[in-house]
Amino acid sequence: MKIERAEVIVTSPGRNFVTLRLTTSDGVVGLGDGTLNGRELAVVSYLRDHVVPLLVGREADTIEDTWQYLYRGPYWRRGPVTMAAIAAVDMALWDILGKRTGVPVYQLLGGRSRRGALAYGHASGTTVEALFTAIRNQLDHGFRAVRIQVGVPGLGKVYGVGTDQRAGERYDYEPAARSVVPVEEAWDTEAYLRHLPTVVEAVRAEFGEALPLLHDAHHRLTPNEGAQLGRALEPHRLFWLEDCTPAEDQEALRRVRSQTTTPLATGEVLNSVHDYRTLISERLIDYVRSSATHAGGITGLRKILDFAAVYGVRSGIHGATDISPVGMAAALHLDIALHNFGIQELMLHNERTLEVFRTSYTFVDGLLDPGENPGLGVELDDEAAAAYEYTPAYLPVNRLLDGTIHDW
Repeated sequence: MKIERAEVIVTSPGRNFVTLRLTTSDGVVGLGDGTLNGRELAVVSYLRDHVVPLLVGREADTIEDTWQYLYRGPYWRRGPVTMAAIAAVDMALWDILGKRTGVPVYQLLGGRSRRGALAYGHASGTTVEALFTAIRNQLDHGFRAVRIQVGVPGLGKVYGVGTDQRAGERYDYEPAARSVVPVEEAWDTEAYLRHLPTVVEAVRAEFGEALPLLHDAHHRLTPNEGAQLGRALEPHRLFWLEDCTPAEDQEALRRVRSQTTTPLATGEVLNSVHDYRTLISERLIDYVRSSATHAGGITGLRKILDFAAVYGVRSGIHGATDISPVGMAAALHLDIALHNFGIQELMLHNERTLEVFRTSYTFVDGLLDPGENPGLGVELDDEAAAAYEYTPAYLPVNRLLDGTIHDW
């Protein structure tokens, strides 16, 4: 069974998504997610101009060989554009294999290791009181673990903090502004370091010790600052502190790890097992944060997580809305099959997105399940997709109060 047709589809139902659709000689269709937030068209070109011509005529069931062919074949390896393109192909091939064999992909990965994958939701507020409302809303919607982000006094808009919610509202925060240039935000690290521990203390006092709480520092801290924050948060027992320092500097986590017992997560911007070698082998992190979409698909991310399992490091797969429902489904099949699963991020897609991508996965009582449909369990509605044209959208740029460009 050979790949007969390969199509790259771009749609923007509230967010830009890049989907690869492969069709085999006997009519089986597979979908893959190649979305790269803010650089979507770079992946579109990589796929259309450089990958699609290589796929037509290849055997559809040689998943590992195709992954190696696309990874090792080009002189230029790794990087987010390359790995997102490989991910799209890889997911589509797993989808095809599942449909051909009549089973969900997780069965092809070894079967169930758990009945459901614990998911955490996002709660944010410009004030502590607004944050409390957002947390209650997420608990009411079934989440049993919550990431908390809060505004910093003296600053305006802060990335990761959405519009304050009313009681009962669903979290619907889209940080990628529809604009030809990114919005610029101001940042004050000292104000953040003073404020955040008091917020987490207030959340613990309000919601108790049992609720798993997570927080994302968005790469904004130096190793010493990350260590200070980790130590300050130790009494409040976070589930994890995410991205306290820039992820590409693996050695920076040595300083943080040596000074705090707060669990650490990182890797959302990392895309190969080589990016994690120091982090995992020295046990500098507790959770791997890459997505299947940005780390070479199911095959690529499993290589990372199998390596992590040897060192007792668990998964915390990225699952924000810059991952399409196809990419989310791929993550869920891994979540169910992996032994070293930790937790799954979940930002719920809006109704327009779910009109374009028809999903079979479910979220019940805090747990995600990929469903029993053959393959990944996601279908694309062409007519709905065509109604939403690509629109440039970018995450914000971060500057210190003196105007210096800063990490985020």
